[in-house]
Amino acid sequence: MSVFQRLSMIFKSKANKALDSVEDPRETLDYSYQRQLELLQKVRRGVADVATSRKRVELQIQQLDQQSDKLHNQSRAALQQGREDLAREALTRRSGLQSQIDGLKQQHEQLQGEEQKLTLAAQRLQAKVDAFRTRKETIKATYTAAQAQTQISEAFSGISEEMGDVGMAVQRAEDKTAEMQARAGAVDELLASGALDDVTGSSKDDIQSELDRMASTSGVELELEQMKQELGQGSGGSTPQIEGGSATGGQNNQVQPYRQGEGA
Repeated sequence: MSVFQRLSMIFKSKANKALDSVEDPRETLDYSYQRQLELLQKVRRGVADVATSRKRVELQIQQLDQQSDKLHNQSRAALQQGREDLAREALTRRSGLQSQIDGLKQQHEQLQGEEQKLTLAAQRLQAKVDAFRTRKETIKATYTAAQAQTQISEAFSGISEEMGDVGMAVQRAEDKTAEMQARAGAVDELLASGALDDVTGSSKDDIQSELDRMASTSGVELELEQMKQELGQGSGGSTPQIEGGSATGGQNNQVQPYRQGEGA
């Protein structure tokens, strides 16, 4: 196969595919039906033309028959008047007219046969056109229904694909939400355990703050108690001097520890 033949085949295949994609079978059927109607119209016109020719031949035959009868009467009248020569001439002309009449009758028979054939062909073609019209409408209706069904199926398919995409988007959103919730819970656990330091201090609750405050207060009280004990040991020599003072002062110094003991 030559290069040009291959190119021609490729071009034809591409053109055929392009035509198939843009061709509407309904329009093709309507065009075919229109062509058949035009052909039927031509056949009917042919039948009408043949019938007109047949009618014209019939009129010519009638005219020649009238002339033949006239010549026959004239020949009889001439013979009655003793004019045999005129009678012979009239009969001779009548004979010529008769040959024309015979030829016209043959032509009339032929035209009549053609008219019958064309009439029968027109009837058969009319039946075929009617059958094609019924089939055409059926095919068009079936094609339209199939096209609508295809469009509906494609629409449902598009909806299914779109809903599938929406479902995937919802699933991704749910997964991301669950992941963020898990991360938030993990951070809270790490902050609560002390593995992470909260620089803002916003993660400590009231109980933890109270516990920290109590621990700090206990430390202060413990240190204060230790300081009291140290001061009590260092002032042991001065206690008798205070007790050896005035009686009033000594009574006050002795009573106050007792009241403190009662209060305790």
